[in-house]
Amino acid sequence: MAKETFTDNKRVRELVKLMTENDLSEIELTEDKAKIRLKRETLPGSAPPIAAPAAPAARPAGASAAAISTAHEEENLIPLKSPMVGSFYGAANPDAEPYVKVGSAIQKDTVVCIIEAMKVFNEIRADMAGVIAKILVRNGQAVEYNQPLFLVRPA
Repeated sequence: MAKETFTDNKRVRELVKLMTENDLSEIELTEDKAKIRLKRETLPGSAPPIAAPAAPAARPAGASAAAISTAHEEENLIPLKSPMVGSFYGAANPDAEPYVKVGSAIQKDTVVCIIEAMKVFNEIRADMAGVIAKILVRNGQAVEYNQPLFLVRPA
């Protein structure tokens, strides 16, 4: 049986899929004497990969009042975090309406998403009441334990 190399399209596609699913911008792999390095760059006008919000910083010179206001509003938001590692899904199936959208009111037991872990689909329920202010992950995205999934404006 021939060993797969990096010249195999299947192998390269697997690496690209791994990068996409995990929001990696670069991957480098060396096997025996073969080496491959793949790098994704954000195209002008496209959105950067989704990431958890950073801590608010001091106001940079020339920052608009609207930007500062938005940052201040985010300080009052509470992250709803993933209780496990897996794949995030915002709806029961691809044709279904999402469990929640920005602006959706949630209660302590509201199902907000599904996380697939080891072929088991786990309903994730809100642990607080409030309104969904931001959705921080994409459908199908791999998520880590304790990773913020949503920002919630408490009720």
